[in-house]
Amino acid sequence: MTEHLSPIGIVGSGSWATALMKMISDGERPVKWWIRNPEKADYIESHLHNPDYLSSVEVHPSWVTVHTNLQEVLDDCETIILAIPSAFLHQGLHGVTLPTNKTYVSAIKGIEPNTQLVVAKYLEQYHHIAPDQIAIITGPCHAEEVAAEKLSYLTVAANGLDVAQRVKQYLVGPYIKVKCSNDLLGAEYAAVMKNIYAIGAGIAHGLGYGDNFLALYTSCAIREMETFLNTMDPNELRDVNEAAYLGDLLVTCYSQFSRNRTFGNMLGKGYNVKAAQLEMNMVAEGYYASKLVYEKSQALGLQLPIADAVYQVIYENANAKRTFRTLSEDSLR
Repeated sequence: MTEHLSPIGIVGSGSWATALMKMISDGERPVKWWIRNPEKADYIESHLHNPDYLSSVEVHPSWVTVHTNLQEVLDDCETIILAIPSAFLHQGLHGVTLPTNKTYVSAIKGIEPNTQLVVAKYLEQYHHIAPDQIAIITGPCHAEEVAAEKLSYLTVAANGLDVAQRVKQYLVGPYIKVKCSNDLLGAEYAAVMKNIYAIGAGIAHGLGYGDNFLALYTSCAIREMETFLNTMDPNELRDVNEAAYLGDLLVTCYSQFSRNRTFGNMLGKGYNVKAAQLEMNMVAEGYYASKLVYEKSQALGLQLPIADAVYQVIYENANAKRTFRTLSEDSLR
């Protein structure tokens, strides 16, 4: 097998993992797809689609093999894409050894809640993966639109553009456009933060705020994000108006497919956090991200009124209506 056709490992079986499997196999590149649940793995092998997510996406057996042995996938693939919810990352990697000579690509857009680290830092500190062997996938790209082959845009960020370019070739296709960036930590922190702001956008929608408010809200959110990014990882070349930052923020705040916006919408309509989580039956990454960003911003003395308001509603049981009225009157300009 030639080098450019070496298999790509995908870890996870949710909607984003399924969309990534489709992108890569549509480009006629071999995929080793790790599925945690053996019964689900058997179903996918037999019926050639994921029974739980994006069931319209066909699994092509000539390009995709399904595996339940994670160590085997890690050992056999030179590039491994992690696409499991951040809340299950530590558990999912428990009991396996991550070979340190591979390239690891995070498609998680969240933080590991046990360590409060973004995934790149988690892989470096807990699995001893060199930062130059880590990349992330971000940008405005909902899995549901990938399944429908609607034009979508990704950014692959890594410390070295050579790594980003190599990952790009696995993803690019007729309906997938890919840009490369060397802003690894900035892009990852942005991917974490946009989920917080999407929860806030959902809360506002659930409370009955309209498009005019949401437009102002989003313009303030990107400025907040820029403040946080420039403090955590200063980079004079970073442009937050690019797709990996503003683009991803916009689609996550506005789209019907955004689970973080859906979670916030339920909070705005009066659900408590636990009830909203149970009814969604999906992970809203912004729930964990909110705690990380709040604690870091407090320690650094940063003024992030939108992120603070979302934290207060989620973790301090603040009244959403009063909190967002105060936010709209005192902080948004």
